[in-house]
Amino acid sequence: MFEVTVEDSFAAGHYLRNYKGKCENPHGHNYKVRVTLVGKELDKAGLLLDFKDLREVMKHVIERLDHQMINELEPFTVLNPSAENLSKYFFDETNGRLKSVTSGRVWVKTVTVFETDTTTATYYE
Repeated sequence: MFEVTVEDSFAAGHYLRNYKGKCENPHGHNYKVRVTLVGKELDKAGLLLDFKDLREVMKHVIERLDHQMINELEPFTVLNPSAENLSKYFFDETNGRLKSVTSGRVWVKTVTVFETDTTTATYYE
């Protein structure tokens, strides 16, 4: 198996519903997102996926969230925008785009969302 990983970042606000503490109030983060892909076969150039192509796939999700109040965007109008739920959201959105770009040759292994430099949540299947 081969793996490639790319990190990107965005800034956004959110608040946590059903939470007792400071995070129930609107606040912001400079998020970092780490996406790791996996696959058994390389392309004709010897790449699992070009890093710039993975950045392009991630860009669509990041642009939707960047400088927004995440709670106002679907599915987070109902789903709490925790780091855990954001990591699954990135996983699902990125995997969906990759299927069309690579015909299923490459898929997402893990997504880690950093709310701060020292706090992360990871989703994988």
